[in-house]
Amino acid sequence: MELRTEEEQIAAIKDWWKRNGSSLLIGIGAALAIVFGWQAWENHQEEQQSAAGAKFQQLITAVSQPDGEEKEKTITFVTKELQDEFDSSAYAVYGSLILAAHQFSQQDDAKAAVETLKWAKSHAAKGPLVTLITQRQAQAEFAAGDADAALSTLRSVDEPGEYAALYAELEGDILRSQGDIEGAREAYTVARDAAGDARNPILELKMADMAIGEDA
Repeated sequence: MELRTEEEQIAAIKDWWKRNGSSLLIGIGAALAIVFGWQAWENHQEEQQSAAGAKFQQLITAVSQPDGEEKEKTITFVTKELQDEFDSSAYAVYGSLILAAHQFSQQDDAKAAVETLKWAKSHAAKGPLVTLITQRQAQAEFAAGDADAALSTLRSVDEPGEYAALYAELEGDILRSQGDIEGAREAYTVARDAAGDARNPILELKMADMAIGEDA
């Protein structure tokens, strides 16, 4: 029925609000909550990234300091903070790689480096970085005296891609240490072929030591 008077129109609007107003307000409220919630989340993420970046810069500053016990303590402490407070940040992953390198080379603690690399691998985005971390983990396991674990870690990656030469060379080292000379020769040959034109003097020495010729 056509509404002829202003009073009838107002009455109709009031009636509509009585029937639909609550659900409409709830819908608007939900929409606003999503918008403002998303903005708050984005702001929080930006703040988290900024804080993680500042912490990572602190780590880089520590790395550039002269070698010493204080330097190693700072690297360990700051990396642990990154892991605990910003575990979803790439800064924590890269910080862990720095810590593992120091544990391996400066602290001579390959077992600690293995655990740090495992943490980094479990928190890194899938892709080439995980492949590289896996190779580093196997290297640390081998240095820690666990050749079987190192070989298993290496072989857990079916396609090492751009790191194929690194994978094959390390596999050759492991097999050679286990007395599998033929397996080592094959792995070194794969490493040389995967490297292409890029020379690897250390690999060349290993191959010469095992009398592996150019035509192998």
